[in-house]
Amino acid sequence: MVVLATKLYVEGDARERALDSLRSLVDNEIGELAVEYELGVRHDDFPSVTIEGEDAPVARNVLREEFGEIVPDLEDGDTAIGTLESWDDEGVVLDAGEEVRIPADELGLGPGDPTQLRERYGLVQHMPLQFVYAEDGPSRLADEERDRLYEWTRGEGRLNVNSATRAEVRATLNRAGHAQDYVTVERLGLLEQSVICTEDTDPPGLLASVGEYLPAELRCVVP
Repeated sequence: MVVLATKLYVEGDARERALDSLRSLVDNEIGELAVEYELGVRHDDFPSVTIEGEDAPVARNVLREEFGEIVPDLEDGDTAIGTLESWDDEGVVLDAGEEVRIPADELGLGPGDPTQLRERYGLVQHMPLQFVYAEDGPSRLADEERDRLYEWTRGEGRLNVNSATRAEVRATLNRAGHAQDYVTVERLGLLEQSVICTEDTDPPGLLASVGEYLPAELRCVVP
């Protein structure tokens, strides 16, 4: 079984649409392999995929590579993935199947408290983040994660969204008349997306235009 490092935290019709989207994504990744699989959702909202068949080891590795994995037991020095759950002046808390606190001085994202950093880098709640686990000391953001977030601030600008699938975000942008204002919608997690803006698009202006159509948390990354 692979527990995917993305959360299914919406309810009602939105939850059913998100499950349908996840089934399609999983099928796209492993549907042509010689496996049978069953999709479930744990009590903590992390999806699980139980896989059997000749290509099961390959299928599990494919899903781990595409979504990341929530592992049952973290060991000292492991690089793992957790979803951003909360933040305060002292640091942030990730859900990696267990609560992992990263102190503010271990984020490694430059000056500012966690709330300011969250605004600067467009970190929406529940988005997956890589970290390095420390058993006896403070855990920290992984170097790869720091590099990714720094790179966002050097690009053309982004609008990050949670509580919506990639298809829902694309449809909203297009309906609102912004089909020419973004390059693509990058999937961060199942329900966390990053709209990569074109060179001439102002991310805060895009947020103001589409915010009323998206019942979600939205954060801008301005180069």
